This record gives sequence, C-alpha cells and structure tokens, in this order.
Amino acid sequence: MSSEIRDIHLAEFGERKIDWVKRNCGILRTLEEEFAQSKPFDGKKIALSIHLEAKTAYLCLVLKAGGAQMFVTGANPLSTQDDVAAALVRAGIEVHAWHGCSQEEYENNIRHILEAGPDIIMDDGGDLVDMVNTQMPELIPAIIGGCEATTTGIIRLEALNSAGKLKFPMIRVNNADCKRLFDNRYGTGQSVWDSINRTSNLIVAGKIVVVAGYGWCGKGIAMRAKGLGARVIVTEFDPIKAIEAVMDGFDVMPMNAAARLGDFFVTATGCAKVITKEDFKVMKDGAILCNAGHFEHEIDMEGLCELAIETSEQRENIMGYKLSAGQWVFVLAEGRIVNLAAGDGNPAEIMDMSFAVQALSAKYLAGHGRELKEKLIDVPLEVDRDVAGRKLASLGKKIDILTQEQAKYLNSYA
Repeated sequence: MSSEIRDIHLAEFGERKIDWVKRNCGILRTLEEEFAQSKPFDGKKIALSIHLEAKTAYLCLVLKAGGAQMFVTGANPLSTQDDVAAALVRAGIEVHAWHGCSQEEYENNIRHILEAGPDIIMDDGGDLVDMVNTQMPELIPAIIGGCEATTTGIIRLEALNSAGKLKFPMIRVNNADCKRLFDNRYGTGQSVWDSINRTSNLIVAGKIVVVAGYGWCGKGIAMRAKGLGARVIVTEFDPIKAIEAVMDGFDVMPMNAAARLGDFFVTATGCAKVITKEDFKVMKDGAILCNAGHFEHEIDMEGLCELAIETSEQRENIMGYKLSAGQWVFVLAEGRIVNLAAGDGNPAEIMDMSFAVQALSAKYLAGHGRELKEKLIDVPLEVDRDVAGRKLASLGKKIDILTQEQAKYLNSYA
C-alpha cells in the first residue's frame, strides 16, 4: 500500500525541521551511526504510532538506518505536521497521516500500518495495541513485542494485562527514569507553557494557574507556571501526591473550589471528566482551559457545548464558549494535547533521551523479545543507564567511577 499524506511537495520544509532536530539530538545521532553498522532490525517491520512531528521523524530514520521497514502514523489527529510526514515519505518510509484527519480517518490510518504485519509496534497512547487486540488478532503470533511511550497508554496496558488479554510483551518506556524524570517533567513543563503562551499571547505572571494532576507531567507544568510568576493550585485524588504538592509550595484543593479561582487550567491526569459541567458554571469570565494529557477526555467538552449559549473562535486554536451567567470560558486546541496540537511538542534535547530509550528498547525486543515470559515489562536497567551515560557525554560531563573497594563495600552486608 502506498503512503497517504496531505502534500508531498511540503517535504523540503519537513526535511529542514528534521535536520534541526538531528543537530540537537546527540544520542540519536550516535545510535544512527551504530545501527547503520549493526543493523539490529534487519528484516523486521516496525509499526509506529507516535505524534508525528520532527523528533518522531528522526526516530523513524534512526530505526530505518538499523534495517527496519517502517510503517508510520500519528498518535493524535491534530499533532501530525504535514511537512514532516511528506519528508518521511520522500525518505522512503510508508506514512499514513495528515493534520486534522477525522476520527474515522485516524483509525483507518492505524489499521493501514498494522496491515503490514509488524514484528514490533511502537505505541503512544495504546491505540495500536487496542486495534490489534480488538480488530486484528490474527497479527498477534507474528508480533515480537512493543513499546509504550506515555502514561495513558500504560494505564490501558495495565488494565489489559490484569484482565489477561495482553498477548505479547510490551515495554513500559514511559516508566524509564530517562523518560519520565526528564521528558514528562522538564519537557512537558516547558512545551505546555510554550504552547499556551504562543496561542493566547497573554501574561502568566500574577495569574492563578490550576494544574490537575501531580504526576511527573503535572509537576513540570506547575514548576514552570511558578517560574513564570503564577500562583499555582494543584488538584489531586491521590493523598500522597497532594501532600507532595503542598510541600513543594503549592496550594491544594478540589477542582470545584479551584474552578472559582483559576485564570488558566491545565489537565494532566490521564483520567476522564477532570473538569466538568459543574466546574464550568462557576469559572471566571475569561478562564482559559487546556489539556496536557494524551486523550481529549479530561475536559468535558460535550458538557461544555451543552452549557454554551454562544460559541466563537477567538484566535487560531482558541474557541470561546459563553455560558448562561454571561461569562466566557476559552478552550485551547479543542481540548486535545495542547503542546502538540498547538505547538511543536517537547524540546529536541529532551526527546533525544526519550527516543533513545525507545530505540534501544526496540533493539532489546528484536534480540530478546521471544525469550520474555512477562507481558508487561520495564525498560531494562542497562538501557536506562546507557541513555543517561550517553546524555552526559553529549553534554561534556563526567562522573565518578566506583573503586573496587567501594563496589565491594556497597555489595556487602557487613
């Protein structure tokens, strides 16, 4: 099957974006060179569904250099960049993705890349695994395993595994230290505010920011909001995370109480209906809402549309909803993942680490996947440490090395 994209003539612009990413991704550059020599994916087909922008594209080219035959689609209808998709096609990769596709088209694109019969899948949100399990089970025997890149996807995988329905090994890439501690915290923290600021063109200093969820993404978003001069309120259902937010200097309260105070609202929970109809009703005039979670269910958009007596597009990626009390609330990027639907995603240097974990995890599956007994596994420690070491080297940093005496001491019980 041939590629399905918006416009192949956009390829030159996409190639420039990918070249910029490559310049700033030192780990992936070394892996590209190593993979080109060792060909760890020779003869393997990889189906990849990750937000299709320049960093993802470079990951695809690194895997292709390692001998993989790549079949690629996006992980969200609004996060695909059409020039990047075109650049991948011109590089010899099959792509089924375009910006703004319908939900039906999005699902068809996933189906098309799975029809290639992949040996390895690389997922972001769990849609590939879900379609294999529910609609294309005949593919399961050929699949060595896969990687899952995001918190939401892991929640879905854990539910599937608990029900005994996960039929091939999946590596929890999101849980790797070199992913969640850096990508989720520093990457998402910066890119969410990059996107809010460029989209709204409003000041954050002096405002009240409500962050829903205090996982690693929420921590990064709250940290950056504080750095921009905002007062930050955190909403949580987990008492441990809530007390952590308090000790990090943030206020904590239920969403319906925070809804009356916030100027900006950012959801980052992986759950559904975090902001509901009852919350919209008590919001200030001019409140701005956005979602940093993978799926758009965190803000109850259906409920907001039911409440609205008038709607108006204010700026690109900002839709206004007038409520019966007279106030307007504004939603960025249709409630979809804001840093990708209204921005360029996480910074290149951060994704360098995350995608290096992805690439090395895929290499691990190619070499050891058929030996794995567990269906849901963590990134091997040696992969995590390899990525951290490579990142330090790319930054020109060195660390201590244990002496034999120290190593013996740490491994003794006396």
